[in-house]
Amino acid sequence: MKQGKIIKVSGPLIVASGLDSANLHDVVYVGNAKLVGEIIELRGDNASIQVYEETSGVKVGDPVINTNAPLCMELAPGIMSGIFDGIGRPLADIRQLVGDRITTGLAVDKLNRKTKWEFKATKQVGDTVTAGDILGTVQETAVVEHRILVPYGIQGKITKIASGNYTIIDTIAEIDGKPIQMLQKWPVRQARPIHHKLATSVPLITGQRTIDTLFPIAKGGVAAIPGPFGSGKTVCQHQIAKWSDAQVVVYIGCGERGNEMTDVLNEFPELLDVKTGEPLMKRTILIANTSDMPVAAREASIYTGITIAEYFRDMGYDVAIMADSTSRWAEALREMSGRLEELPGEEGYPAYLSSRIAEFYERAGRVQVLGSTGQLGSITAIGAVSPPGGDLSEPVSQATLRIVKVFWGLSAALAYRRHFPAIDWLTSYSLYVDQLEDWYRDNLSPDYLTYRQGAMKVLQLSANLEEIVRLVGEDSLSDADRLILDTANLLKEDYLMQDAMSEIDTYAAPKKQFLMLEAMMTYYNLADTAIRKGVAYEKVILPTVREEFAQFRYLPNDQADKITELTNRIKYELGGKLV
Repeated sequence: MKQGKIIKVSGPLIVASGLDSANLHDVVYVGNAKLVGEIIELRGDNASIQVYEETSGVKVGDPVINTNAPLCMELAPGIMSGIFDGIGRPLADIRQLVGDRITTGLAVDKLNRKTKWEFKATKQVGDTVTAGDILGTVQETAVVEHRILVPYGIQGKITKIASGNYTIIDTIAEIDGKPIQMLQKWPVRQARPIHHKLATSVPLITGQRTIDTLFPIAKGGVAAIPGPFGSGKTVCQHQIAKWSDAQVVVYIGCGERGNEMTDVLNEFPELLDVKTGEPLMKRTILIANTSDMPVAAREASIYTGITIAEYFRDMGYDVAIMADSTSRWAEALREMSGRLEELPGEEGYPAYLSSRIAEFYERAGRVQVLGSTGQLGSITAIGAVSPPGGDLSEPVSQATLRIVKVFWGLSAALAYRRHFPAIDWLTSYSLYVDQLEDWYRDNLSPDYLTYRQGAMKVLQLSANLEEIVRLVGEDSLSDADRLILDTANLLKEDYLMQDAMSEIDTYAAPKKQFLMLEAMMTYYNLADTAIRKGVAYEKVILPTVREEFAQFRYLPNDQADKITELTNRIKYELGGKLV
């Protein structure tokens, strides 16, 4: 390995000379403590290195050793349910070695090389395989079957394969005489190859009515959750991670407060997956890079997380990746750019901020993966954005909004009123609604989008009427306008608001969501028709029905058919007023 020496130290940025044979993004070991770093700029034989660990004690003249290999993530059985730092080191193993505080210069395997896994071969000697084909499986957790793939760049005839108990570095098969292990390594900054991308046509069901009904996201889609401090970005991402129908969840705590990551680490092992009854951690991987960890590792954590997501996507799984928050990641970019003395862009961010954000989100999508079976997989990327003071005109928010197709804008006013999720229905949007139309028609009802559009119209009209009420009072409104305000309140309080602390209301199945929406919009449509035919407002208001609307939030999902009884009663009572 080529060795150089340090000529400059500037916080996490090290400049070393004598590395003329180095490549951009090579991993190096810095100083006598062998701190892990990555080359981010080359000028002649001088290399600028971002160090992923605390650099106190490093001095000019210390050695720098180049590994001539990029930063890679190890991918194999043992990764599921794991908790890793920003560069993929296992935090549980580090804690056993050094306690609660990470020391510098730790050399630890990213995945355990001693544990034996039961490998069940699904191919046999003589089969011809190509990159991405499944050689066999390992039941890693009760809910995730780890599929062992033919590595990228390998194809040919299987000359040896056998089921049995193996470590991840044992040879499980041979393809044209080449030994194959369960362990793969992949450069985190390089997207894993696919066959081709597909259109997004299936929604990611989150169980959150505001999201699933008004602003849905497709599997393979990209979304942003911007909002001011305290508006509930992290809580929204937690809810999606807990209840979405993604088969694998990768959660990246990128520069967030330590107590928030602690909540995740404490909650997820105790939560039971609504679909399997198993602990949620059995399908979750956490990347924990809190705000007190080195800033350079924060920049790498996003790529580590998306590489893991791509690995499980290549197995044919639907993966959801949560990045909390991309603003902290962008701040890390800004700090390193400043130390490199690059020309700053808007608000000091580097000029390449937009392209880096786009590079991350473009690795999401619904795809046909490599392999001869034509399997499909998806990555749904959801990034939280923390604009200073809630100002969405700042560069990170604007660069993100140019890329994503779903915008869940959080409102501090809603959050302070304890309205969860605090997604502002007047500013948020989803560009996936039309692409999901066929799914809604085939799986819920042909009327679903009509009811959704009606609800959106009522909420928008009510916002205008509330301004009038504040100025001249409610008595000035017509009966039709009073009905709009009344229905909007029903939608806000009994449909859009959810109780995250309730075991029942925290998750609403798609069928229950549709039946609730159908009942409310049937009530509005019939009442509006009656008023326009001259029936007085007081005669179309059904007090008992309104009480039942509130109770349906706490109706178990498997009893949702009871809502149809209310819809039929509304049709009977209000229909009689139209005769």
